[in-house]
Amino acid sequence: MGRKFLVGGNWKMNGSKQLADTIVKALNEGKWSDNVEVVIAPPAPYLSIVRSALDAKVGVSAQNIYTEQKGAFTGEVSTEMLKDLDIKWTIIGHSERRTIFGESSDLIGKKVAAAVKAGLSVIACVGEQESERESGKTNEVVFGQLQAIAKYLQPADWKNVVVAYEPVWAIGTGKVATPQIAQDTHKDIRGWLAKNVSQEVADATRILYGGSVGAKSAPELQKEVDIDGFLVGGASLKDQEFLQIIQAKN
Repeated sequence: MGRKFLVGGNWKMNGSKQLADTIVKALNEGKWSDNVEVVIAPPAPYLSIVRSALDAKVGVSAQNIYTEQKGAFTGEVSTEMLKDLDIKWTIIGHSERRTIFGESSDLIGKKVAAAVKAGLSVIACVGEQESERESGKTNEVVFGQLQAIAKYLQPADWKNVVVAYEPVWAIGTGKVATPQIAQDTHKDIRGWLAKNVSQEVADATRILYGGSVGAKSAPELQKEVDIDGFLVGGASLKDQEFLQIIQAKN
């Protein structure tokens, strides 16, 4: 059985009740292939209203969690709170969490493990800065980020993990890695999983591309053998363009 294509929409710190209504309506009415899974990640205040209004065919994800289930951690969100709201996904380790909020790869690994242990599915993000790509360190950086996750997981845990490769230089910049650049890194990630976890995990794990994905770039990117979906940023806030991205895979 092949890997089911996954399109995730990360709203980041954007949105309103009106936007939530617009996107929910578009997704509830939209049609796409049975071979495509869709998950959207609104900001925490909108998780409940989106989940309650959205058709069950679409998953809802948090954008971050903390490692602890409860306690004196002001401003944080726990896995138990998400489960209480019927939220079954979370993004972890987005480059903005790493660069703006200073989250280390080790903390991100612990968060992934905590989410998986709690029964959530995780979109775990990895990716390099432009300077790192230019100096030939893409794999060194990405493999280090993967290792920080893998050291906290058992091989069986990977069935609840999706990897999102997001070249930081392409996030929100309008720059998109060419299909070949994206495919090469996705292939290398799959090779790392085969060598360091297992061939079974490598074959089964979905690897998404994220980095200014839009309706124009999606049709070509989705053709690559190791690109198993997208993590969409800005375009996920545009209901019709997001639908076009979802529908690019048939």
